[in-house]
Amino acid sequence: MTFGPLVSTDWLAENLGEKDLKIIDGSWRMPGEPPAIENYKAQHIPGAVFFDIDAVADASTDLPHMLPEPEQFEAAVSDMGISENDRIVVYDEKGLFSAARVWWTFRVMGHENVAVLDGGLPKWLQEGKPVTADETVLTRTTYKTEPKPHYFADAEDVRAALAEGAVVLDARSEERFSGRAGEPRAGLRAGHMPGASCLPFALVLDDSGRLRPREELELLFANAGAEPGARVITSCGSGVTAAILFFALETIGARHAAVYDGSWSEWGDERHDDELFPVVADA
Repeated sequence: MTFGPLVSTDWLAENLGEKDLKIIDGSWRMPGEPPAIENYKAQHIPGAVFFDIDAVADASTDLPHMLPEPEQFEAAVSDMGISENDRIVVYDEKGLFSAARVWWTFRVMGHENVAVLDGGLPKWLQEGKPVTADETVLTRTTYKTEPKPHYFADAEDVRAALAEGAVVLDARSEERFSGRAGEPRAGLRAGHMPGASCLPFALVLDDSGRLRPREELELLFANAGAEPGARVITSCGSGVTAAILFFALETIGARHAAVYDGSWSEWGDERHDDELFPVVADA
C-alpha cells in the first residue's frame, strides 16, 4: 500500500511491532485542561511514544508551541527512538485534532513517510484493539532533518498572500472569525485578517471526528475559494487546527499549502501595530 497520509486502524493493528514502524501519541489539550500526557500514561497504543507539542517547540518566543529549530527537533525525536527512515503513524485522543499538527511538523522537517491514524484513539478503542499503560522502552537514534520551509508561513508571507489576493483560510469558528466571540487566550483582539476566508476545521470532520470523504472536502475548499492548484495558507488560533486544514488539503492532492505558524496568537496580539497586523470584525 501507499503509506499515508491516512492509515486505517486495521492496517496499524496488523503491522504493530514492525521494526521500522513507529507510533506517536500526539494528543494536546487547550490551556486550562489537564495535560494530555496523563491519558497517554493510562492508555496508549502498544509501542507508542508521546510527542508534546508544547515542549518540542521554540522556547525563544512567547507564542505557543511554535515550530522548533531543526536541531531541537532532531534531539527530541532521536530521544524518542525514531529514525528519519522509519514509517510513522500519529494519532490523538480526539480522533483528528492535534495529530495533524505533529504530522505537519514532521513534514516540515522533511519526513515523508508519516501518516495519521484514521479515527484516532476513539476508533481504536471502539474496535477493541489493544492499549497498554506499560512504559515504552526506547533506544535512542540519531535523527536527521531535511527541512521543507515551503510548508511553513510567517506573518510576512501572510501579508504578501493577502495583498496578492491569494487564499488564506482561517480554521477558527465563525463566531471567533467574525469577532462575535472572544478569544480563549488573553491579550488577543477579536476578528480576522482582512481578505481571509473562514473554513472552521470542524466542517472537514464528520460526527465521529474522522476526515470527510474526498468529494465533500473538495467542495468545502472550493466554496471557501481554494480551487485546485491554488496557493493556500491556513491559520487558526495557535497553529494546531490550521494543520487539520493543511492535512485535509494533502488528502485531496493539494500540494501548494502552508500553515501560518503564529496564527491568531501572533496576528491578533493587541500589542501589534494595526497597520502591520490589521484586524476587521463583522458589525
